[in-house]
Amino acid sequence: MTRTSPLALIVAAVLGGGVGFLVDHLLTLSGRPTFSPAVGLPILLVLLGAITLALAWPVRRSVRSADAPRVDPFRAVRIAMLAKASSLVGAAFLGAALGLVLYVSTRPVTPGLGSMTTTIATIAAGAVLVVAALVAEHFCSLPKDPDERDRDDAEPGEPAH
Repeated sequence: MTRTSPLALIVAAVLGGGVGFLVDHLLTLSGRPTFSPAVGLPILLVLLGAITLALAWPVRRSVRSADAPRVDPFRAVRIAMLAKASSLVGAAFLGAALGLVLYVSTRPVTPGLGSMTTTIATIAAGAVLVVAALVAEHFCSLPKDPDERDRDDAEPGEPAH
């Protein structure tokens, strides 16, 4: 399994930003107030990051320590996939919240601080989720096999020892 690429995170953030901007624009065109995320959203994003890290920790311990209990490989793959999905979700929510802030900041009327607080908290929580998920994904990766290290250190065309 390959690690989450920065390009995928950037694409998710840009798409999320476009959706956030478009939602606020359509709401304003229809005469409704702009969208403001619920207070629970940033809390849930941070909790998801914490849960992902907590689930990945036993896998890291199992890989790094010889005396730690072994983890089922299927469980480790599921946790790695959860981490990968969480990083993409975090990037999308971060982008969507940035799109909301971008739209509101381009309007002639300045928004109240209360309506912007949850949006800014969502930006921060999305960033926390992305970082936590990438760390959890790193926890679920296997170290290089010693045979592979020898092959990587050998000169091209030279046989490994």
